[in-house]
Amino acid sequence: MTTLMTILGIVVFAFGLLVSIAWHEFGHLSTAKMFGIRVPQYMVGFGPTMFSRKKGDTEYGIKWIPLGGYIRMIGMFPPGEDGRVQQRSTSPFRGMIEDARQAAYEELEPGDEKRLFYTRAPWKRVVVMFAGPFMNLVLAVVVFVGVMMTFGIATQTTTVGSVSDCVIKAESVAENPDRKCNDADPAAPAKKAGLERGDEIVAFNGRPVGDWETLQSSIRETIGPATVTVERDGKRVDLHPTLTENTVSKSDGDGGYVDGEYVKAGFLGFTPATGVVKQDFGQSVDRMGDMVVNGFDALIALPSKVPDLWNAAFQGEERKEDSPVGVVGAARVGGEVLNLDIPPEQRVASMLLLVAGFNLSLFLFNMLPLLPLDGGHIAGALWESVRRAFARVFRRPDPGPFDVAKLMPVAYVVAGVFICFTLLVLVADVVNPVKLTG
Repeated sequence: MTTLMTILGIVVFAFGLLVSIAWHEFGHLSTAKMFGIRVPQYMVGFGPTMFSRKKGDTEYGIKWIPLGGYIRMIGMFPPGEDGRVQQRSTSPFRGMIEDARQAAYEELEPGDEKRLFYTRAPWKRVVVMFAGPFMNLVLAVVVFVGVMMTFGIATQTTTVGSVSDCVIKAESVAENPDRKCNDADPAAPAKKAGLERGDEIVAFNGRPVGDWETLQSSIRETIGPATVTVERDGKRVDLHPTLTENTVSKSDGDGGYVDGEYVKAGFLGFTPATGVVKQDFGQSVDRMGDMVVNGFDALIALPSKVPDLWNAAFQGEERKEDSPVGVVGAARVGGEVLNLDIPPEQRVASMLLLVAGFNLSLFLFNMLPLLPLDGGHIAGALWESVRRAFARVFRRPDPGPFDVAKLMPVAYVVAGVFICFTLLVLVADVVNPVKLTG
């Protein structure tokens, strides 16, 4: 049964991946057609074609390798300075430029002269190239917010999960996870006051608390006598602990903690229970915003992850929890999700969140201002706008379209780096995968 559920999870994720790619390319396709650009092909996947059908002047199809997709637009690059598309050159770099230029005109037909991508106004080209990543962002937001509001999310609550026996510095526990209380450790304020597992804390010093973040902040700001109101067996009970100062993990502001950073703050001495809590629209949007910020930070940190990935892939070192994962790794995680010992609705929610996270990553990655990514073409169109605006202001001749093809040597280098990184992640995902459970 476990193997079957794992396979099902991988298949479900693969389907979500195909839908996400198709949705991305549909963004490019729809806006290109809206601006009158001819699109000969719309393909989901790479490699040999599994199925295709031509409708109008576009061939729609699915290929066997579900690791990407593309649309072909006529005239992605302008002709060379001499007005010709094809030139001969002995320079390898010049050859890259002319090969890319020639490929952009391979399917040119009579009448296409007015349907070329590069002839559209820069803002229209920006719209076409941005539409793909934007569709991924829309899908990520809709799925994420929908899951938060419909299923909820595992969240630390104001219910007591466990009560500490004594006061131990957080950094001591980090150094020795098996650290136990000894006779020299003072009793925890929560223990002395009679706080019990299962108590729901409803007020702190007379102020109602409805979430863990608020309660955590109130506790940390208090040193000395306090009143904790709990709901126990249907009745409200006031407890009167005296909070002590302790070295605790630094809060991240959202109820969580910053690894390896500590502060002195008020200490009560209990661990909150985790429960699935539905979020309202505002809370869901706030969490989505945090997800975007975290995704951007993770993208910026990718180069720093290479040594750890290499060690995990080839040196047998432990794979870190925040290690980047590729499509194979994400599919394996999807397989694990369906094997988790959680209610079925939470498995569905987790799978949906996995797909939402993948779409957010697609958006952020494709917005990097580097060819051959969408962001590279956007940057080229924006630079063209700046050049033409500058020429108008200073009454200089129109410089014409910016020749993005000249950046193809750089694009090949960028693509090579991405391929190498992808292969490294793939090896790590196969030999030393990130796991949800030990």
